[in-house]
Amino acid sequence: MKYQVFCYSLCYSLGLAILTSLFGQSLAQSTLEPELTAPLNLSPETLDQSPVLQRWLESVPNVRSDIRNDPSFTTRIQAGYTFFPSSNGTGGFIVGVDDVFLGDTPLTVSADYQQNFTESGPDSDSYRLAYGADLHYYVLPLGSYFNVSPIVGYRHAESGDDYSIDGAHVGVRARFVPSRTGAADITLDQSWIVGDSESLNITQLNLGYAVTSNLRLSTDLEWQRTASEGDSRVGINLEWSL
Repeated sequence: MKYQVFCYSLCYSLGLAILTSLFGQSLAQSTLEPELTAPLNLSPETLDQSPVLQRWLESVPNVRSDIRNDPSFTTRIQAGYTFFPSSNGTGGFIVGVDDVFLGDTPLTVSADYQQNFTESGPDSDSYRLAYGADLHYYVLPLGSYFNVSPIVGYRHAESGDDYSIDGAHVGVRARFVPSRTGAADITLDQSWIVGDSESLNITQLNLGYAVTSNLRLSTDLEWQRTASEGDSRVGINLEWSL
């Protein structure tokens, strides 16, 4: 008898719990839905002036995903003065573009041209010339404060009578972005030009800081080394962020 009473009690309790769960959930949803779906009491002017509100009213964005994947650095056009201490202290110029994004991918393109000013031009012992274009593929989320990418491209470099090397340009880039959207960053490139008879080791350090929302000031430090020769370069550049 006591087992029958126990079974009846257990069935009654289970049934009551199921009914409470079903009807309680429906009641909660019906109570909350009007509050969640109620329109915001905002003027049309406020909505027109706030792209963020317009986006949130269309659909709730994935903020975490946006922070991780929205690039912490920007495409930049560069022009500046460059100084060659190892080439009789001559001066020159550099122009280039850095990190042009290919669509919504972590793949970017960079290119630059640099040359010094000498009276004898290419016939001078202190003549310096370098140019090239590279692809970078950032392996970490683009919104990260730190990122790395391989460097693959083509580059040509000359230094008077010391060397003239051109060929595949391979290496690695490391970038630290303490402030997002290109306000400040530190970039270190370690790469090699693989020539037909010799190779050139290139180390470049770039420190950039935003002066305005689009205008940046950066400093380039570069060292180039072959098996028997070495050169250096210091540059002060103006950069325009796109």
